[in-house]
Amino acid sequence: MTQQTTEDVIPFRQAVRAWFLISLQTFGGPAGQIAVMQRSLVEEKRWIGQQRFNHALNYCMLLPGPEAQQLAIYVGWLLNGTRGGLVAGTLFVLPGMLALLALSVVYVLWQDTTVVTALFAGIAPAVLAIVAQAVIRVAKRSLTHPVFVAVAVAAFLALALFGVPFPIVIAVAALIGWTVSKVAPHALAKGNGHGGDGGPAPLIPDDALHHAQPSLRSAGKILAVGLVAWWLPVAAVALLLGTDSVFTTQGLFFSGTALVTFGGAYAVLAFVAQRAVETYAWLTPGEMVRGLALAETTPGPLIMVVQFVAFLGAYRDPGALTPWAGALLGALLTTWVTFVPCFLFIFLGAPYVERLRHNTAISAALTGITAAVVGVIANLALYFAEHTLFSRTVPWDWGPFSIQLPETGTISPAALVITVAALLMTFVLKWPMLRILGICGLLGLATVLL
Repeated sequence: MTQQTTEDVIPFRQAVRAWFLISLQTFGGPAGQIAVMQRSLVEEKRWIGQQRFNHALNYCMLLPGPEAQQLAIYVGWLLNGTRGGLVAGTLFVLPGMLALLALSVVYVLWQDTTVVTALFAGIAPAVLAIVAQAVIRVAKRSLTHPVFVAVAVAAFLALALFGVPFPIVIAVAALIGWTVSKVAPHALAKGNGHGGDGGPAPLIPDDALHHAQPSLRSAGKILAVGLVAWWLPVAAVALLLGTDSVFTTQGLFFSGTALVTFGGAYAVLAFVAQRAVETYAWLTPGEMVRGLALAETTPGPLIMVVQFVAFLGAYRDPGALTPWAGALLGALLTTWVTFVPCFLFIFLGAPYVERLRHNTAISAALTGITAAVVGVIANLALYFAEHTLFSRTVPWDWGPFSIQLPETGTISPAALVITVAALLMTFVLKWPMLRILGICGLLGLATVLL
Protein backbone atom coordinates (compact mmCIF):
# COMPACT_ATOMS: atom_id res chain seq x y z
CA MET A 1 0.00 0.00 0.00
CA THR A 2 1.09 3.57 -0.70
CA GLN A 3 0.98 6.31 1.91
CA GLN A 4 -0.93 9.54 1.40
CA THR A 5 1.24 12.07 3.23
CA THR A 6 -0.39 15.47 2.72
CA GLU A 7 -3.79 16.98 3.43
CA ASP A 8 -4.11 18.84 0.11
CA VAL A 9 -4.13 16.23 -2.63
CA ILE A 10 -5.23 18.96 -5.05
CA PRO A 11 -5.03 22.78 -4.76
CA PHE A 12 -7.74 24.00 -2.41
CA ARG A 13 -9.12 26.66 -4.78
CA GLN A 14 -9.45 24.07 -7.51
CA ALA A 15 -11.38 21.82 -5.14
CA VAL A 16 -13.72 24.68 -4.13
CA ARG A 17 -14.53 25.40 -7.78
CA ALA A 18 -15.22 21.72 -8.40
CA TRP A 19 -17.54 21.37 -5.40
CA PHE A 20 -19.39 24.55 -6.38
CA LEU A 21 -20.07 23.18 -9.87
CA ILE A 22 -21.16 19.84 -8.40
CA SER A 23 -23.55 21.63 -6.01
CA LEU A 24 -25.40 23.16 -8.97
CA GLN A 25 -26.05 19.73 -10.51
CA THR A 26 -27.33 17.84 -7.48
CA PHE A 27 -30.90 17.26 -8.66
CA GLY A 28 -32.71 13.93 -8.69
CA GLY A 29 -32.24 12.66 -5.16
CA PRO A 30 -29.29 10.72 -3.74
CA ALA A 31 -28.96 8.44 -6.78
CA GLY A 32 -28.54 11.41 -9.09
CA GLN A 33 -26.27 13.27 -6.66
CA ILE A 34 -23.96 10.29 -6.20
CA ALA A 35 -23.89 9.82 -9.98
CA VAL A 36 -22.77 13.44 -10.44
CA MET A 37 -19.87 12.96 -8.00
CA GLN A 38 -19.00 9.61 -9.55
CA ARG A 39 -18.78 11.14 -13.03
CA SER A 40 -16.89 14.26 -11.95
CA LEU A 41 -14.50 12.98 -9.28
CA VAL A 42 -13.89 9.37 -10.30
CA GLU A 43 -14.29 9.29 -14.09
CA GLU A 44 -13.44 12.78 -15.37
CA LYS A 45 -11.02 14.36 -12.89
CA ARG A 46 -9.57 11.04 -11.64
CA TRP A 47 -9.18 12.48 -8.14
CA ILE A 48 -10.24 9.30 -6.33
CA GLY A 49 -10.28 5.60 -7.20
CA GLN A 50 -13.51 3.66 -7.71
CA GLN A 51 -13.01 1.27 -4.79
CA ARG A 52 -12.13 4.15 -2.48
CA PHE A 53 -15.24 6.03 -3.61
CA ASN A 54 -17.45 2.98 -3.05
CA HIS A 55 -15.94 2.33 0.38
CA ALA A 56 -16.73 5.90 1.46
CA LEU A 57 -20.26 5.54 0.08
CA ASN A 58 -20.85 2.30 2.00
CA TYR A 59 -19.88 3.99 5.25
CA CYS A 60 -22.12 6.98 4.54
CA MET A 61 -25.08 4.71 3.84
CA LEU A 62 -24.68 3.21 7.29
CA LEU A 63 -25.00 6.63 8.89
CA PRO A 64 -28.17 8.56 9.65
CA GLY A 65 -28.59 11.55 7.40
CA PRO A 66 -28.30 12.30 3.66
CA GLU A 67 -25.70 9.87 2.35
CA ALA A 68 -24.87 11.96 -0.73
CA GLN A 69 -23.93 15.02 1.34
CA GLN A 70 -21.95 12.85 3.74
CA LEU A 71 -20.14 11.32 0.78
CA ALA A 72 -19.22 14.82 -0.38
CA ILE A 73 -17.85 15.63 3.10
CA TYR A 74 -15.88 12.35 3.15
CA VAL A 75 -14.33 12.86 -0.29
CA GLY A 76 -13.65 16.52 0.49
CA TRP A 77 -11.85 15.38 3.66
CA LEU A 78 -9.79 12.89 1.66
CA LEU A 79 -8.81 15.57 -0.86
CA ASN A 80 -8.17 18.58 1.41
CA GLY A 81 -8.52 17.55 5.03
CA THR A 82 -10.98 19.16 7.44
CA ARG A 83 -11.41 22.39 5.48
CA GLY A 84 -12.06 20.35 2.35
CA GLY A 85 -14.82 18.42 4.08
CA LEU A 86 -16.38 21.62 5.46
CA VAL A 87 -16.42 23.30 2.05
CA ALA A 88 -17.70 20.24 0.19
CA GLY A 89 -20.51 19.58 2.67
CA THR A 90 -21.56 23.24 2.95
CA LEU A 91 -21.62 23.91 -0.79
CA PHE A 92 -23.56 20.69 -1.31
CA VAL A 93 -26.56 22.05 0.65
CA LEU A 94 -26.23 25.85 0.25
CA PRO A 95 -27.85 26.33 -3.20
CA GLY A 96 -30.80 24.10 -2.29
CA MET A 97 -31.25 25.80 1.07
CA LEU A 98 -31.43 29.28 -0.49
CA ALA A 99 -33.68 28.13 -3.33
CA LEU A 100 -36.12 26.32 -1.03
CA LEU A 101 -36.20 29.30 1.33
CA ALA A 102 -37.26 31.53 -1.57
CA LEU A 103 -39.87 28.99 -2.71
CA SER A 104 -41.24 28.77 0.84
CA VAL A 105 -41.78 32.52 0.84
CA VAL A 106 -43.53 32.29 -2.53
CA TYR A 107 -45.73 29.49 -1.21
CA VAL A 108 -46.81 31.41 1.88
CA LEU A 109 -47.59 34.56 -0.13
CA TRP A 110 -49.48 32.99 -3.02
CA GLN A 111 -50.62 29.53 -1.91
CA ASP A 112 -54.28 30.51 -2.09
CA THR A 113 -54.16 31.77 -5.67
CA THR A 114 -55.70 29.62 -8.37
CA VAL A 115 -52.44 29.32 -10.33
CA VAL A 116 -50.35 28.11 -7.38
CA THR A 117 -53.09 25.72 -6.24
CA ALA A 118 -53.34 24.27 -9.75
CA LEU A 119 -49.57 23.90 -10.08
CA PHE A 120 -49.33 21.94 -6.86
CA ALA A 121 -52.34 19.83 -7.85
CA GLY A 122 -50.29 18.71 -10.84
CA ILE A 123 -46.93 18.39 -9.11
CA ALA A 124 -48.15 16.18 -6.26
CA PRO A 125 -48.94 13.20 -8.56
CA ALA A 126 -45.47 13.59 -10.10
CA VAL A 127 -43.95 13.24 -6.64
CA LEU A 128 -45.94 10.04 -6.18
CA ALA A 129 -44.38 8.63 -9.37
CA ILE A 130 -40.91 9.69 -8.25
CA VAL A 131 -41.30 7.95 -4.90
CA ALA A 132 -42.56 4.79 -6.68
CA GLN A 133 -39.46 4.89 -8.87
CA ALA A 134 -37.29 5.17 -5.76
CA VAL A 135 -38.88 1.99 -4.36
CA ILE A 136 -37.98 0.05 -7.51
CA ARG A 137 -34.44 1.43 -7.75
CA VAL A 138 -33.57 0.59 -4.16
CA ALA A 139 -35.23 -2.83 -4.48
CA LYS A 140 -33.16 -3.76 -7.53
CA ARG A 141 -29.97 -2.82 -5.72
CA SER A 142 -30.62 -4.36 -2.33
CA LEU A 143 -33.03 -7.31 -2.59
CA THR A 144 -30.43 -9.82 -3.77
CA HIS A 145 -31.74 -12.79 -1.76
CA PRO A 146 -35.19 -14.00 -0.62
CA VAL A 147 -34.34 -13.25 3.01
CA PHE A 148 -33.91 -9.56 2.14
CA VAL A 149 -37.18 -9.55 0.22
CA ALA A 150 -38.76 -10.79 3.45
CA VAL A 151 -37.02 -8.01 5.40
CA ALA A 152 -38.45 -5.40 3.02
CA VAL A 153 -41.97 -6.79 3.29
CA ALA A 154 -41.72 -7.06 7.06
CA ALA A 155 -40.50 -3.45 7.32
CA PHE A 156 -43.46 -2.24 5.25
CA LEU A 157 -45.98 -4.17 7.34
CA ALA A 158 -44.37 -3.12 10.62
CA LEU A 159 -44.71 0.55 9.69
CA ALA A 160 -48.00 0.50 7.79
CA LEU A 161 -50.01 -1.85 10.02
CA PHE A 162 -48.39 -1.99 13.44
CA GLY A 163 -46.87 1.48 13.73
CA VAL A 164 -43.48 0.13 14.86
CA PRO A 165 -41.06 3.04 15.52
CA PHE A 166 -38.73 3.66 12.59
CA PRO A 167 -35.44 3.31 14.56
CA ILE A 168 -36.51 -0.15 15.75
CA VAL A 169 -37.21 -1.25 12.18
CA ILE A 170 -33.74 -0.11 11.09
CA ALA A 171 -31.97 -1.69 14.09
CA VAL A 172 -33.68 -5.06 13.56
CA ALA A 173 -32.86 -4.96 9.84
CA ALA A 174 -29.17 -4.31 10.59
CA LEU A 175 -29.15 -7.20 13.06
CA ILE A 176 -30.73 -9.50 10.46
CA GLY A 177 -28.10 -8.48 7.90
CA TRP A 178 -25.31 -9.24 10.37
CA THR A 179 -26.90 -12.60 11.26
CA VAL A 180 -27.19 -13.58 7.59
CA SER A 181 -23.47 -12.90 7.14
CA LYS A 182 -22.76 -15.43 9.87
CA VAL A 183 -25.18 -18.23 8.96
CA ALA A 184 -25.46 -17.79 5.17
CA PRO A 185 -22.60 -15.61 3.90
CA HIS A 186 -23.29 -16.68 0.30
CA ALA A 187 -26.47 -14.56 0.43
CA LEU A 188 -24.30 -11.45 0.60
CA ALA A 189 -22.04 -12.38 -2.29
CA LYS A 190 -22.34 -10.03 -5.24
CA GLY A 191 -20.16 -8.20 -7.67
CA ASN A 192 -18.42 -5.12 -6.37
CA GLY A 193 -18.25 -3.24 -9.61
CA HIS A 194 -14.74 -2.06 -8.90
CA GLY A 195 -13.20 -3.08 -12.17
CA GLY A 196 -10.69 -0.68 -13.64
CA ASP A 197 -11.44 1.25 -16.82
CA GLY A 198 -7.95 1.51 -18.21
CA GLY A 199 -7.71 5.26 -17.54
CA PRO A 200 -4.88 7.10 -15.76
CA ALA A 201 -4.28 6.33 -12.10
CA PRO A 202 -6.38 8.48 -9.70
CA LEU A 203 -4.71 10.99 -7.40
CA ILE A 204 -6.02 8.99 -4.42
CA PRO A 205 -5.53 5.36 -5.45
CA ASP A 206 -7.62 2.56 -4.01
CA ASP A 207 -4.76 1.17 -1.92
CA ALA A 208 -3.50 4.48 -0.45
CA LEU A 209 -3.46 4.93 3.32
CA HIS A 210 -4.76 8.25 4.58
CA HIS A 211 -2.27 10.25 6.63
CA ALA A 212 -4.75 10.86 9.49
CA GLN A 213 -4.08 8.59 12.45
CA PRO A 214 -7.19 7.88 14.54
CA SER A 215 -6.78 8.53 18.26
CA LEU A 216 -9.00 9.02 21.26
CA ARG A 217 -7.54 12.49 21.79
CA SER A 218 -8.43 13.76 18.31
CA ALA A 219 -11.81 12.01 18.44
CA GLY A 220 -12.54 13.74 21.76
CA LYS A 221 -11.75 17.17 20.30
CA ILE A 222 -13.94 16.55 17.25
CA LEU A 223 -16.79 15.29 19.40
CA ALA A 224 -16.61 18.26 21.77
CA VAL A 225 -16.52 20.88 19.00
CA GLY A 226 -19.22 19.08 17.02
CA LEU A 227 -21.64 18.74 19.91
CA VAL A 228 -21.23 22.39 20.92
CA ALA A 229 -21.81 23.55 17.33
CA TRP A 230 -24.83 21.26 17.01
CA TRP A 231 -26.61 22.08 20.27
CA LEU A 232 -25.61 25.69 21.01
CA PRO A 233 -28.30 27.24 18.73
CA VAL A 234 -30.97 24.97 20.25
CA ALA A 235 -29.92 25.98 23.75
CA ALA A 236 -29.94 29.64 22.71
CA VAL A 237 -33.54 29.60 21.40
CA ALA A 238 -34.66 27.65 24.47
CA LEU A 239 -33.08 30.27 26.73
CA LEU A 240 -34.25 33.33 24.81
CA LEU A 241 -37.66 32.22 23.53
CA GLY A 242 -38.68 29.58 26.05
CA THR A 243 -38.56 25.82 26.22
CA ASP A 244 -42.19 25.62 25.09
CA SER A 245 -41.65 27.69 21.94
CA VAL A 246 -42.06 26.16 18.49
CA PHE A 247 -38.38 26.84 17.83
CA THR A 248 -37.21 24.72 20.77
CA THR A 249 -39.62 21.97 19.76
CA GLN A 250 -38.38 22.05 16.17
CA GLY A 251 -34.74 22.13 17.22
CA LEU A 252 -35.17 19.10 19.46
CA PHE A 253 -37.40 17.17 17.03
CA PHE A 254 -35.21 17.65 13.96
CA SER A 255 -32.05 17.01 16.00
CA GLY A 256 -33.60 13.66 16.90
CA THR A 257 -34.64 13.08 13.30
CA ALA A 258 -31.03 13.65 12.21
CA LEU A 259 -30.08 10.61 14.29
CA VAL A 260 -32.61 8.24 12.69
CA THR A 261 -32.57 9.36 9.04
CA PHE A 262 -31.20 6.07 7.75
CA GLY A 263 -31.61 5.32 4.06
CA GLY A 264 -32.03 8.89 2.86
CA ALA A 265 -34.91 11.34 2.90
CA TYR A 266 -37.54 9.01 1.45
CA ALA A 267 -37.01 6.51 4.24
CA VAL A 268 -37.71 8.95 7.07
CA LEU A 269 -40.28 11.26 5.50
CA ALA A 270 -43.21 9.10 6.59
CA PHE A 271 -41.99 9.48 10.19
CA VAL A 272 -41.49 13.24 9.78
CA ALA A 273 -44.86 13.65 8.07
CA GLN A 274 -46.69 11.78 10.79
CA ARG A 275 -45.21 13.84 13.62
CA ALA A 276 -45.25 17.21 11.83
CA VAL A 277 -48.83 16.79 10.59
CA GLU A 278 -50.59 14.76 13.27
CA THR A 279 -48.63 15.55 16.45
CA TYR A 280 -47.45 19.14 16.01
CA ALA A 281 -49.91 20.35 13.31
CA TRP A 282 -47.22 22.44 11.63
CA LEU A 283 -48.74 21.75 8.20
CA THR A 284 -51.34 19.61 6.44
CA PRO A 285 -50.75 16.27 4.64
CA GLY A 286 -51.21 18.01 1.30
CA GLU A 287 -48.62 20.61 2.22
CA MET A 288 -46.19 17.85 3.16
CA VAL A 289 -46.48 16.50 -0.38
CA ARG A 290 -46.08 20.00 -1.81
CA GLY A 291 -42.98 20.54 0.32
CA LEU A 292 -41.41 17.42 -1.12
CA ALA A 293 -42.32 18.63 -4.60
CA LEU A 294 -40.48 21.89 -3.92
CA ALA A 295 -37.47 20.00 -2.56
CA GLU A 296 -37.49 17.83 -5.69
CA THR A 297 -37.16 20.91 -7.90
CA THR A 298 -34.14 22.35 -6.04
CA PRO A 299 -30.56 21.06 -5.87
CA GLY A 300 -29.23 19.33 -2.77
CA PRO A 301 -30.51 16.60 -0.43
CA LEU A 302 -34.25 15.89 -0.43
CA ILE A 303 -34.23 15.93 3.38
CA MET A 304 -34.11 19.71 2.90
CA VAL A 305 -37.91 19.42 2.87
CA VAL A 306 -37.71 19.66 6.68
CA GLN A 307 -36.76 23.32 6.18
CA PHE A 308 -40.12 23.88 4.46
CA VAL A 309 -41.91 22.06 7.28
CA ALA A 310 -40.22 24.21 9.92
CA PHE A 311 -40.80 27.39 7.89
CA LEU A 312 -44.57 26.86 7.80
CA GLY A 313 -44.77 25.70 11.42
CA ALA A 314 -42.85 28.68 12.76
CA TYR A 315 -44.67 31.14 10.48
CA ARG A 316 -48.01 30.02 11.91
CA ASP A 317 -46.84 30.02 15.53
CA PRO A 318 -44.00 32.56 15.83
CA GLY A 319 -44.49 33.33 19.51
CA ALA A 320 -42.95 36.68 20.41
CA LEU A 321 -41.49 37.14 16.92
CA THR A 322 -43.15 38.36 13.76
CA PRO A 323 -44.36 35.57 11.42
CA TRP A 324 -41.61 36.18 8.86
CA ALA A 325 -38.85 36.40 11.47
CA GLY A 326 -40.16 33.26 13.10
CA ALA A 327 -40.33 31.43 9.78
CA LEU A 328 -36.75 32.38 8.92
CA LEU A 329 -35.46 31.38 12.36
CA GLY A 330 -37.31 28.06 12.29
CA ALA A 331 -36.06 27.23 8.80
CA LEU A 332 -32.42 28.11 9.51
CA LEU A 333 -32.38 26.37 12.91
CA THR A 334 -33.86 23.20 11.41
CA THR A 335 -31.38 23.23 8.53
CA TRP A 336 -28.53 23.65 11.02
CA VAL A 337 -29.49 20.78 13.31
CA THR A 338 -30.21 18.55 10.31
CA PHE A 339 -26.85 18.93 8.55
CA VAL A 340 -24.29 19.75 11.26
CA PRO A 341 -24.40 16.15 12.58
CA CYS A 342 -23.30 14.95 9.11
CA PHE A 343 -19.98 16.75 9.51
CA LEU A 344 -19.57 15.32 13.00
CA PHE A 345 -20.22 11.73 11.86
CA ILE A 346 -17.71 11.96 9.00
CA PHE A 347 -14.89 13.77 10.81
CA LEU A 348 -15.29 11.46 13.79
CA GLY A 349 -15.55 8.17 11.92
CA ALA A 350 -13.62 8.58 8.68
CA PRO A 351 -10.11 8.06 10.14
CA TYR A 352 -11.26 4.75 11.60
CA VAL A 353 -13.26 3.71 8.55
CA GLU A 354 -10.20 4.25 6.37
CA ARG A 355 -8.67 1.32 8.22
CA LEU A 356 -11.76 -0.89 7.90
CA ARG A 357 -11.88 -1.20 4.12
CA HIS A 358 -13.22 -4.75 3.91
CA ASN A 359 -15.10 -5.18 7.17
CA THR A 360 -17.78 -7.80 6.51
CA ALA A 361 -19.89 -6.81 9.54
CA ILE A 362 -20.38 -3.27 8.21
CA SER A 363 -21.29 -4.54 4.74
CA ALA A 364 -23.73 -7.07 6.17
CA ALA A 365 -25.48 -4.50 8.38
CA LEU A 366 -25.70 -2.15 5.40
CA THR A 367 -27.35 -4.84 3.29
CA GLY A 368 -30.00 -5.44 5.95
CA ILE A 369 -30.69 -1.71 6.32
CA THR A 370 -31.00 -1.08 2.58
CA ALA A 371 -33.42 -4.02 2.32
CA ALA A 372 -35.62 -2.51 5.05
CA VAL A 373 -35.46 0.88 3.32
CA VAL A 374 -37.40 -0.64 0.41
CA GLY A 375 -40.32 -1.31 2.74
CA VAL A 376 -39.95 2.09 4.38
CA ILE A 377 -40.11 3.93 1.04
CA ALA A 378 -43.07 1.79 -0.01
CA ASN A 379 -44.85 2.94 3.14
CA LEU A 380 -44.10 6.54 2.18
CA ALA A 381 -45.52 5.92 -1.31
CA LEU A 382 -48.73 4.60 0.29
CA TYR A 383 -48.95 7.71 2.51
CA PHE A 384 -48.52 10.04 -0.46
CA ALA A 385 -51.00 8.10 -2.61
CA GLU A 386 -53.70 8.37 0.04
CA HIS A 387 -53.33 12.14 0.38
CA THR A 388 -52.79 12.84 -3.32
CA LEU A 389 -55.60 10.80 -4.86
CA PHE A 390 -58.19 11.10 -2.10
CA SER A 391 -59.47 14.08 -0.15
CA ARG A 392 -60.37 12.14 3.01
CA THR A 393 -59.22 9.06 4.91
CA VAL A 394 -60.92 7.18 7.72
CA PRO A 395 -59.35 5.08 10.51
CA TRP A 396 -59.73 1.30 10.41
CA ASP A 397 -58.98 -0.74 13.52
CA TRP A 398 -58.93 -4.52 13.73
CA GLY A 399 -57.16 -6.03 16.72
CA PRO A 400 -53.52 -4.90 16.64
CA PHE A 401 -53.99 -3.31 13.21
CA SER A 402 -54.66 0.41 12.92
CA ILE A 403 -54.44 2.09 9.53
CA GLN A 404 -55.95 4.97 7.61
CA LEU A 405 -58.06 3.92 4.61
CA PRO A 406 -59.11 6.34 1.88
CA GLU A 407 -62.77 7.03 1.24
CA THR A 408 -63.34 5.73 -2.29
CA GLY A 409 -65.98 8.35 -2.98
CA THR A 410 -63.47 11.18 -2.46
CA ILE A 411 -61.05 10.20 -5.24
CA SER A 412 -59.95 13.04 -7.53
CA PRO A 413 -60.33 12.12 -11.24
CA ALA A 414 -57.87 14.86 -12.27
CA ALA A 415 -55.24 13.67 -9.77
CA LEU A 416 -55.73 10.09 -10.97
CA VAL A 417 -55.22 11.05 -14.64
CA ILE A 418 -52.13 13.13 -13.87
CA THR A 419 -50.71 10.30 -11.71
CA VAL A 420 -51.10 7.82 -14.58
CA ALA A 421 -49.42 10.31 -16.91
CA ALA A 422 -46.57 10.80 -14.43
CA LEU A 423 -46.09 7.04 -14.10
CA LEU A 424 -45.95 6.67 -17.90
CA MET A 425 -43.40 9.48 -18.21
CA THR A 426 -41.32 7.99 -15.41
CA PHE A 427 -41.33 4.28 -16.24
CA VAL A 428 -42.12 4.08 -19.96
CA LEU A 429 -40.69 7.25 -21.48
CA LYS A 430 -37.99 7.51 -18.77
CA TRP A 431 -37.97 11.30 -18.92
CA PRO A 432 -35.85 13.42 -16.54
CA MET A 433 -37.41 14.32 -13.21
CA LEU A 434 -37.55 18.09 -13.82
CA ARG A 435 -39.32 17.60 -17.16
CA ILE A 436 -41.93 15.36 -15.51
CA LEU A 437 -42.51 17.88 -12.71
CA GLY A 438 -42.88 20.70 -15.24
CA ILE A 439 -45.35 18.83 -17.45
CA CYS A 440 -47.41 17.68 -14.48
CA GLY A 441 -47.54 21.24 -13.20
CA LEU A 442 -48.88 22.35 -16.62
CA LEU A 443 -51.43 19.52 -16.53
CA GLY A 444 -52.57 20.79 -13.14
CA LEU A 445 -53.02 24.27 -14.64
CA ALA A 446 -54.95 22.80 -17.55
CA THR A 447 -57.43 21.06 -15.23
CA VAL A 448 -58.32 24.45 -13.73
CA LEU A 449 -58.48 26.33 -17.02
CA LEU A 450 -60.69 23.66 -18.59
